[in-house]
Amino acid sequence: MAVPLTSTSEALFARAREVTPGGVNSPVRAFNAVGGTPRFIRSASGPRLTDVDGNEYVDLICSWGPMLLGHGHPAVLEAVQAAVSRGTSYGTPTEGEVALVEAIVARTPVERLRLVTSGTEATMSAIRLARGFTGRDVVVKFAGCYHGHVDSLLAAAGSGLTTFSIPGTPGVPASSTELTLVLPYNDREAVAAAFAEHGDRIACLITEAAPGNMGVVPPAPGFNQFLAETCRAHGALFISDEVMTGFRVSKAGQWGTDGAVEGWVPDLMTFGKVMGGGFPAAAFGGRADVMSHLAPEGPVYQAGTLAGNPVATAAGLATLSAATDEVYARLDVVADALRAGVAETFTAAGLPHVIQSTGSMFSVFLTEAPVTNFAQAQATSVPAYAALFHSMLDQGVHLPPSAFEAWFVSSSHDDRAVQQVLDALPAAARAAAAAGFEARRGAPRTSTTEEV
Repeated sequence: MAVPLTSTSEALFARAREVTPGGVNSPVRAFNAVGGTPRFIRSASGPRLTDVDGNEYVDLICSWGPMLLGHGHPAVLEAVQAAVSRGTSYGTPTEGEVALVEAIVARTPVERLRLVTSGTEATMSAIRLARGFTGRDVVVKFAGCYHGHVDSLLAAAGSGLTTFSIPGTPGVPASSTELTLVLPYNDREAVAAAFAEHGDRIACLITEAAPGNMGVVPPAPGFNQFLAETCRAHGALFISDEVMTGFRVSKAGQWGTDGAVEGWVPDLMTFGKVMGGGFPAAAFGGRADVMSHLAPEGPVYQAGTLAGNPVATAAGLATLSAATDEVYARLDVVADALRAGVAETFTAAGLPHVIQSTGSMFSVFLTEAPVTNFAQAQATSVPAYAALFHSMLDQGVHLPPSAFEAWFVSSSHDDRAVQQVLDALPAAARAAAAAGFEARRGAPRTSTTEEV
C-alpha cells in the first residue's frame, strides 16, 4: 500500500524553511538530490521510522550508520535512562568515558584515544595532531572521500595530480586548501607521484578506510597497506577514517576486515557513529607516542566542553557491549538478502546496476561498470535513482535520499522488514528504468557485486 504524503510534513517543512537554511540542519535531509518533501519523523522503533502522520517506513538509513542495533534497543535505552537520572553534563571526568575508551582500545589498534563530539571534530583534530607531530604542513586526501566539513578537506583537485587543491565550496578561502593534495582514489601511481614530489612536506594522508560517501567504493586489495607503507617510508602519518565503518562492518571496523590479512596498522584513526549509539560522540586515537603530543600532555591544543558526555558515553558503551557476533551475523544475513533481491529485480527490469559492499554496508550504483573512484561514481544515473527512491518511499521503505550514499541495515531488521523491501523493489526498478534508461529498456542487464 502506498504511503501518502500528508500536509503535516509539508507544513513542518514550510515552517522550517522560514527559520533554518533549506529547512534542515544537514543538507542531504532536504531531498534536494531526489526532489520532493522530506518526511518529518516522530519516532522510531527497531527497523522502522514513524512520521508525524503515523506512516511507517522500513529504515535503510539507520541515522547514517549509528543504529547498528536498530532504534530503541532495550540495553541502550536502559543505559541512557540511568545516565540521565544522574545528570546530563558535568564538565569533569567520569568513569563512563574511561570505560568507553577502554572498549575502543580493546577492539582496535589504537593505543590511546581522545573523545570528541563529532566526526568532523575527530578528523580536524587528527590532522592538527599529525601536523604538530611531524612539523610538516601538507595533507593528502582522495576525491570522493568525505571527512567532515573541515575547511582544509573541503577541497577540489587542482589541474594536475601533484597540484595543490582549490576550495570546493564558497566560504573556504584558498589559504585553507592550498596545502591539501586531492588524488584519485585507488590510484597507486598518483600517490607515488605526490609523495615523490612533496614527500618531505607531507604531514599525513587521510582516507576513509572503505569509502562510503561517494557510495561504497571498496579499497583495491592491498591499497590501504600500500598507503600505510608509503607514509611510513616518507615520515608521514597514515590516518584511517573509520567514522562510518568503525564497529559497523565488523567489531573492529574495516581495519578488522582487511587489516588482519594485510598486516597494516594506521598511525591515527578516527571513529564516530556506532560508538555513540545514536548520540553525538566521536573519537580519534592511535600510537601512544603521537597521542602524547596532545595537550595537556603535549603542545598540540585540542579541547571540547561536551567531549565524553556521560549520556553519550553510556549509549556508546551499551551499543558496543551489545554488538555481539550474533549481531554481525544478522547484519550479514539482512544485507545478503537485500543485495540478492536488488540484483535479481534490477536485472529482470533491464536496469543497469552495480552493487558494491564493505561488510553489511552497500551501495547500488545505477551504472554499468564497477566503480573504483569518484569520477566513475558520478556516472550513476541520478534521475533513475530519484525515481527509485520515491517509488520505495511510497511503498513504505526509506532509502538514503541521495544516489551517492551507503544503505545501512541493523540487527533489528527482521524477516518482515526485509520482505517489505523485497516486495517494493519490482515497481521501483521499473520506475527507475523508465526515468533513466528508457533507450536501453529492451535488453536485460546483469549485475556486478563487489564485497570486501
